[in-house]
Amino acid sequence: MLKSKNMNNYKIYIMALGLAATSLASCTADFLDVESKVESTTDNFYRTESDAYRALIGCYDGWQCTSSNPGNIGGFYMASELMADECFGGTGMSDVGNYQVVDRFDQSQAPSELNIYEQDWISYYAAVYRCNELIAHEDQIAWNSEETRGTYMGECRALRALCYFDMVRLWGNIPLFTEPVNENRPQVDPDEVYNVIFSDLLYAAENIPASAYPKSDAANNDGHITKYAAEALLARVYLFYTGYYGKEPSVEGVTRQSVLDGLEDVIASGEFSLVPQFKNLWPAASTSWEGNATTGYTQTSTYAGRGNAETVLAMKFNYTSDYNGNADGNRWLVNMGIRSINVYWTPYGRGWGACTVNPNMWMAYNTGDTRREASIINLVSEGIADDPNYETGYLEQRDYTGYTVKKYTTLSKWEQNETTGEWALTDEVTGLGSGGDYMISQYQDFVVMRYADVLLMAAELGSSNAQEYFNQVRERAFTEEDEEGNLTLSTYYRELTATQTNIMNERRLEFAFEGQRYWDLLRQGVDYAASQIAGNTSVENGGNPGTVSITASNITSKQGLSQIPNNQITLSNGVLVQNEGW
Repeated sequence: MLKSKNMNNYKIYIMALGLAATSLASCTADFLDVESKVESTTDNFYRTESDAYRALIGCYDGWQCTSSNPGNIGGFYMASELMADECFGGTGMSDVGNYQVVDRFDQSQAPSELNIYEQDWISYYAAVYRCNELIAHEDQIAWNSEETRGTYMGECRALRALCYFDMVRLWGNIPLFTEPVNENRPQVDPDEVYNVIFSDLLYAAENIPASAYPKSDAANNDGHITKYAAEALLARVYLFYTGYYGKEPSVEGVTRQSVLDGLEDVIASGEFSLVPQFKNLWPAASTSWEGNATTGYTQTSTYAGRGNAETVLAMKFNYTSDYNGNADGNRWLVNMGIRSINVYWTPYGRGWGACTVNPNMWMAYNTGDTRREASIINLVSEGIADDPNYETGYLEQRDYTGYTVKKYTTLSKWEQNETTGEWALTDEVTGLGSGGDYMISQYQDFVVMRYADVLLMAAELGSSNAQEYFNQVRERAFTEEDEEGNLTLSTYYRELTATQTNIMNERRLEFAFEGQRYWDLLRQGVDYAASQIAGNTSVENGGNPGTVSITASNITSKQGLSQIPNNQITLSNGVLVQNEGW
């Protein structure tokens, strides 16, 4: 039985749904600045467009909760990174080892950890329920215009598709709900789930107007699913489905040519462009501090910002989380931070040391490729490993490789004491929101879709402009800034032909640590994915030599799928069946 709160008599607390006003928007202006203190039920709600908008907010909030709910291993993103060949489990020596179970596809790493994904399972079905509620009541709403109806319902259906796409990739065989009911349903064939995903995204692409949520007004509407986001997501789903399952979709209107046409539509819209320098896509890579304790410290940031020209879709977070159930922060970001208790290295903050980077990733980049240092923290070359203050974190670190993720990591900042005038390093979130707790107040967006992905998918699908699109991405990677601040193409740049092999390798380098690599491997075949992930790598555990061993058979025997929470199988009285190999 699906465990979720009060689904049979589901009450919509508009104030609770309004949490999306903080969880989905930027810190200054946002498109979800909505609040009502009126409690409503399904009997008196869903009457006006305003009601529909509030319900849509709840759908966005439900989607965000799949990453921000306490108890998650870190949501779909963290699982995607752990299963790929980019990262190892990491975390601390005293931690239970659930990250290693996921990383190695090996239950013996932590035999008692049988419910690693339980909160994820619950959160996803709760989010789907919210979407199904709005869809079920669509016809009783007094819509003022068909355009608004198409926009809201397109967003709602796209959110449902996003949830199901994550779920079906993780678990393969899952129960399918397209109406707001709480039933003990068996798992269905993945094709049934994909039919809903394709249909929902196709609906969104066809019904959300191109004029809805223009990029020019990103300060107010960043985070909304647009027509262009739906078209890009449709291509991503198509590529995974046809690759992993080896067949074409059965949904009318979804073909290789149609999804390519959708990508070309995104490109031709002129709404998006590549950020000129790759590092400026990421807060940590684009932030630095100068000065000293006498003269003071000055922060310099070239970060392109939330909702920048390259962002097609992002999951929004905010720093307003608290320990009373308001979980709006990026809860997995702190897991990615350098393992430390109370020591910082500008610009990086502290964290729990998860997802230590496989050294092969550092070596995968060619000389002159700016993506290497923008994506990876090299603890040795950046002087952290030799800092005596890091020793405690190092001695607590599991799967230490000397590298951690830079794209998604916590930040620190210098603060001056107003009384003493002294400077001290502290968490970047200190003083924000209701206290700025570094464990729950991280608010960096998770970028679901970048324009670079649109270009590379279009190239992969055979666009007549494939070489041009491929070159755009590669040239940006090798763009340097000279002493005068001019951007020039590095002498190390070499043009490559846009072959399938080169495109897939470019995806590895471009989207490293963005939750894409594992699925890119898997859609090339389970055996191929296993061959790339398997291996023995030297690491250090608590300062002592160790080895991360991943066997290909652990992956192939499970078809690359993940553990279904044992508690959910028990609650279903055996209606749910565990995935093979788990």
